[in-house]
Amino acid sequence: MPVRPTARFVLFVSAVCSSALTPFCMAQTVAQPGSGGVPHASPPARAQAGGYGATPAPGRASHMQALAPQGRARAPVSSGHHVQHGGAQAHATTQQRGVVRPYSNTRATAQQAGSNATGRFAAHPAQAGQGAVRHVPAPAPVQAGGPEVLNVTANPVADHAGGGLIRPQTQPQAMSVVGQDFIARQAPSATAYDLLALAPGANVATSDPLGLSPQVNISVRGLNGDAIGYVLEGMPLNDIAYYSGYPSQFADSENYESIALAQGAAQLESPVLNAAGGLMNLRFRTPAEKAGGMVNISYGSYNTNREFIRLDSGEIGHTGLKGFVSYSHSAADNWRGPGRDERQHVDFKLLKTWGQNNSAALVGTWNQAIDSYYPQPTKAQWQQDGIHGGNNLARTYNVANSAQGTDYWRLYRQPERTLYMGAPIELHLSQSVTWRITPYAQGAYGNVPGGSTLPTSGLFNGTQPLPDTLTLPSTQDGVATVRADYTQRSYRSGFTTGIEWHHGNNTFNAGYWYDYSDDSEYQSFTPIAANGTAAGIWGGSRRTSVTLADGSLLLATSNHTLSQTNALYVGDTLALLHNKLTLSAGFKEVMLTRNGTNAMPGAPYHANTSYAVPLPRVAIKYQIDKHHQVFFNTTTNFRTPAETALYAAYDPTSGDMTTQGNTKLKNEYSIAEELGYRYADDLIVGSLTLFNYNFTNRQIETVGQINGSYVSSTFNAGGQTTRGVDVELGLRPWHHFSPYFSGEYLHATIDNDLLSGADLLPTRGKRAIRSPTLQAAAGLTYDDGHAFGVFTVKYTGHQYATFMNDERMPDYVTANMAVGYRFSDASFLHKPELRMNFINITNQHYLSGVANPTLNAHDTVGRRGTIIAGDDPTYYIGGGFAALFTASTGF
Repeated sequence: MPVRPTARFVLFVSAVCSSALTPFCMAQTVAQPGSGGVPHASPPARAQAGGYGATPAPGRASHMQALAPQGRARAPVSSGHHVQHGGAQAHATTQQRGVVRPYSNTRATAQQAGSNATGRFAAHPAQAGQGAVRHVPAPAPVQAGGPEVLNVTANPVADHAGGGLIRPQTQPQAMSVVGQDFIARQAPSATAYDLLALAPGANVATSDPLGLSPQVNISVRGLNGDAIGYVLEGMPLNDIAYYSGYPSQFADSENYESIALAQGAAQLESPVLNAAGGLMNLRFRTPAEKAGGMVNISYGSYNTNREFIRLDSGEIGHTGLKGFVSYSHSAADNWRGPGRDERQHVDFKLLKTWGQNNSAALVGTWNQAIDSYYPQPTKAQWQQDGIHGGNNLARTYNVANSAQGTDYWRLYRQPERTLYMGAPIELHLSQSVTWRITPYAQGAYGNVPGGSTLPTSGLFNGTQPLPDTLTLPSTQDGVATVRADYTQRSYRSGFTTGIEWHHGNNTFNAGYWYDYSDDSEYQSFTPIAANGTAAGIWGGSRRTSVTLADGSLLLATSNHTLSQTNALYVGDTLALLHNKLTLSAGFKEVMLTRNGTNAMPGAPYHANTSYAVPLPRVAIKYQIDKHHQVFFNTTTNFRTPAETALYAAYDPTSGDMTTQGNTKLKNEYSIAEELGYRYADDLIVGSLTLFNYNFTNRQIETVGQINGSYVSSTFNAGGQTTRGVDVELGLRPWHHFSPYFSGEYLHATIDNDLLSGADLLPTRGKRAIRSPTLQAAAGLTYDDGHAFGVFTVKYTGHQYATFMNDERMPDYVTANMAVGYRFSDASFLHKPELRMNFINITNQHYLSGVANPTLNAHDTVGRRGTIIAGDDPTYYIGGGFAALFTASTGF
């Protein structure tokens, strides 16, 4: 039944119970004026509300716990009656069952980014972030019986604290979650990195204000983005060669149900190899129960235009099958210098539910983009030209200039195409046994080109001289300007599977992950016409690339890697003291083999590595009372070097080696501890976490130039110790206002001197790179159901760009704002909305992050007395001011 935004109502639902039970059970929700009439739970019930994801506090059990002290409640999917309200659908469905489910790593992964509920009260993902349901305690204990169902439709402006930036958590590790109620107020082009930028520990470096550029990075507690695992609906998203994440490829922001950042470590069963810096867990929205959709159109600064449409099938017949598919198109000019980015994207999810919470889904995301390049300057170049001049590419092609035309912007346009698909399945084999499996398949192709030059004679194939003399356009004095194409084609498939068994006070889980990947990387060259055009933007084609007399491609890099991962894990969680105390332990063994070949003459042909790494962990959580909680965990993590570190690369103009291959690089290994405290009540949600890391063979990502192309690699930075504290605090809506605050203090130091040539740099005790000592963020959200606004500000302290600490980038402050209005339904239009987003509202010109760190910026005397030459690090330039207008509506 429709509910007006200002209405007050009480909804009583009678449940049919068995003859052994009390005559009836009651569930009640209370809608109050405030936050647009969104249902609010009364104070004793808020901690139990499925939308908040908090564990019902011992001693103040919900009626389900009172009825079954050893019982757990899960949320079956139901297509029953639901009430329309506020523009979104939420389904609060509970079912009484027979066993208390203590903390489980496996279940936490599946739900922490959605409902964040424990197994004792686990809301269906469709309700996450969309309202609260209060369960009134029953007057007397009875036995568990049949299902009790309550379906409620609520406003996405649910009363999550901090405007959707913080939720109560129950797992024994640090976790920050942003929900759709926050995401829906941001610029629709925002990426997962942008949406998590206010979370404690998250240090996001961007190159453009609108989220289209792939030149972006995130570090968490000083650990770079390639040390973070990325998982969407149970399938891994990290680049199989470099472990990097590309957030503009992941999904459109409208389709995220939630994004969770585990700052400390990945869950036991997570299918990632590199997550010393934590895990980013992305969840799609649940397809709607009724057919409909959404459309929005955006226009703004730098000729930005974006169009998005999503169609929901609703439940198809009475099959339990429903799905959605969406398409978006985005395009924008570079905010500095010449260039234009264009992106097309498709997301889809098909979900089938049946029986007692059984489900099977098919999810996927397809992305195609052509992006322009933003040069990353040294500090001296930044101080000289700022956002102008030589820090931008040339607008026109001029082979006679000092760069011989290699600085022409069209030579740096980066095309890429990706497809991710997964099929998460969950089967409840009995009341105590659950089996989950997620098979997945992925494919990607991209080109990272750049301007370069080639002599027309005296060339080399690897280390072998070539007799060929080339005839190429744009040639002056025997040297031709060309486009260097560094192409990567990768395929990946695998599956994760796990079984969970509840027995008494124990929850046992065990599982297996298998991953197979095939990655090929080449560097070829494309001739450039006199007007600056170069055919075949995708690169690597014999038809358009430079070929030799025998018809083969002229190559500077040619490597092929087959990788296989086998990982086994086992874990157990013991619940004691009426579930107030949970003790968890787990062990994971990861086995990785790489079989690589390097086809360049003069290089070792085979590049094979094999690793087997044990990863134990323990965790403790104690629920002091319904408001207070403490936890402790210690975890182990590792990561292998990037694939490019295995292979040698050569300069085709001289035969000299430009990159040294090394198959003997050691894995990074870390031991981490967290000690945390959480508080949650009717008004305040907060957490404080102390953390400590000890690294050996710390892997640092760098970006090197290989014959004009910018390619990532890693090097061993020895040991590192990192300590700090994270704090996060948010208030639930009060007179429509929801403030938020987060902060971090970080102290990260290098434990040893680093090798440079035949000498050692005196780096012991220096501060680690990309590790700002202080970060702080604040936000204020207003939302009355119609008018809304958000203001956020972020401070990022200075951070070192060299291991010798002889160069650092300054601190900076940025601020964003959004204002908008939601209208009431009109005809077939559902909650039309107008919104303005303002990014970097003070138009700060600043360096946003370290792009390529170096050992030392200035000449330095090594421990053994030699002079170690300095090398300038480079930086990301943060995006300037941008405004984006969006009109959207459901239907």
